[in-house]
Amino acid sequence: MAPGKKAKVSELSGGFALKHRLMSMGIYPGKEITKLSHFALRGPVMIKVGRGTIALGHSMAGKIIVEIE
Repeated sequence: MAPGKKAKVSELSGGFALKHRLMSMGIYPGKEITKLSHFALRGPVMIKVGRGTIALGHSMAGKIIVEIE
């Protein structure tokens, strides 16, 4: 997903703990997110969820399956 693009979360892959952690941050299926930026060499990914901004690790962000609008 390119920076500045909006998408809807369709699925969270991973174990129970990861799903619970993402959902506690407001990332759950059906929610709209916007990718703000990412850093080279597998650094953090910045996303906007609602009115908040979240930095996720590259592998954690890879577990969020989205539908690009």
